[in-house]
Amino acid sequence: MRPSGSAFTPSTALPMSPGKDLACAPAPNGETIVRDLGHAAIRGGAAKAVAQVANFAIRVGSLMVLARLLSPAEFGLVAMVNAVAGVFTLMRDAGLSVATVQRDSITQQQVSTLFWINTALGLAMSVAFLVLAPLLVAFYAEPRLYWITVTVGAGFILNAVGVQHCALLQRQMRFGTLAKIETIALVVSTAVGIVLAVRGFGYWSLVAITLIAPAITSLCAWLAGGWIPERPRRGLGLLPMLRFGGAVTLNTLVVYVAYNLDKVLLGRLWGAEVLGIYGRAYQLVNIPTENLNSAVGGVAISALSRVQSDPRRYRSYFLKGYATVLSTTVPVTVACAVFASDIVRVALGVRWAAAAPLLRMLAPTILVFAIVNPLSWLMLSSNLASRSLRMALVIAPLVVASYVIGLPHGAAGVATGFSITMVLLAVPLSLWATHGTVVSGRDLLAAGGPSLLSGVAATVACLVAAPWLALVSSPVARLAIGAGLLLLVYAPVLLFALGQKDFYLDMVRRLLHRPVPEDVTVAEKRPVGA
Repeated sequence: MRPSGSAFTPSTALPMSPGKDLACAPAPNGETIVRDLGHAAIRGGAAKAVAQVANFAIRVGSLMVLARLLSPAEFGLVAMVNAVAGVFTLMRDAGLSVATVQRDSITQQQVSTLFWINTALGLAMSVAFLVLAPLLVAFYAEPRLYWITVTVGAGFILNAVGVQHCALLQRQMRFGTLAKIETIALVVSTAVGIVLAVRGFGYWSLVAITLIAPAITSLCAWLAGGWIPERPRRGLGLLPMLRFGGAVTLNTLVVYVAYNLDKVLLGRLWGAEVLGIYGRAYQLVNIPTENLNSAVGGVAISALSRVQSDPRRYRSYFLKGYATVLSTTVPVTVACAVFASDIVRVALGVRWAAAAPLLRMLAPTILVFAIVNPLSWLMLSSNLASRSLRMALVIAPLVVASYVIGLPHGAAGVATGFSITMVLLAVPLSLWATHGTVVSGRDLLAAGGPSLLSGVAATVACLVAAPWLALVSSPVARLAIGAGLLLLVYAPVLLFALGQKDFYLDMVRRLLHRPVPEDVTVAEKRPVGA
């Protein structure tokens, strides 16, 4: 699947001893409470969703500002480095953050050892990227990339030291805290980047964002968890976790390379400006995909991992999350396909007009990733990481082939080839991922069908109204009216015509009303490190 965060107050220490499980919800009196997972998942998802709405606004707002302060070539320079840096970033935690969340139980000693493994990997990646800097300069024939690469490489160690702290917060289902951390990191890094761009630092403003965000994330995660790692130890039974993490990492690495090789090839053959334009169109597509996956994915894996032994609840939780992702993604897909020119004009400005047809070509991938990304929750929470890896090894060469075929035609050819390939893969991937699990292809169709049909109705309405919308001179007003029409058709069809009202009302009720705890267990009343 695709690889593919108010005031902040430090919490009290986790109430556990070295041999006790890092459980789901630490209480001040030392009790470890395992609350109703359905309720916890919905509230956690709501907290993440609210944060992702804010983050979406911040990211789009910063893109609008930076696109007017920096040139396509400056964006392209940083994109050349980030396409490669992303590969190293994926390897920095070796999949051990997912392993920490997925395990039924895990001790302080195990997590401490994983912390030091992650830190060592982060340091190794920083050194490796330093060595890689002159090679990138030679590959792209661009001397400015040397110091960009060296500086970006420092971010790996900043990321690595917070991996296990964030994983523990996710395991404890403290999604509100994680959402605050993500928002704080985004706000501060974006503000610094914009200030630097205004002061004329050019592409260095983008480089600064890539360093400040992981530094603040790791710092806040340390403060929030109140957990200090112990020294690493041997003989803790980590081999299964390392194997699981290795499969997750290799899977993510293969997919990342497949989904980012387009940028490397375009930068090498067509130059920084073409890559800058393609990259902004890709970013407009990727922002909603990343935000939705971040809002629901972490919550889903945590909740599903806790109910692995209860097939009925597992299937119910997964399908509710799947339906939620699709229902929020479909209108975004329609908007990007129908209103691409106005979105680019409003978000990026007049000089980025060439990104509009690319955005329209890439729009179907938003929906495809909404269909296939949740399948990674299913496989990872069910300990099917090896299947996910096999799927990645099939996807990668097909996607790369689509780039190669489209590359002679520039950015438009690459975007078209990628989009067509992903659309053709959607159904086979869905059937493969669900084979032999408690979720079937028919379940996916039943959960996602209403959203897809509502999207078709909204698309027809927007296309019919297009001649009248064209009479509106302001792109902002035109986009606002078009988006309003889209939602006015989509929501009633989904909720009333297709009978989904009760489903969403039930989610709202569970969000607003706290249920009685399902189970309470008492952990040893001893602080971390005692």
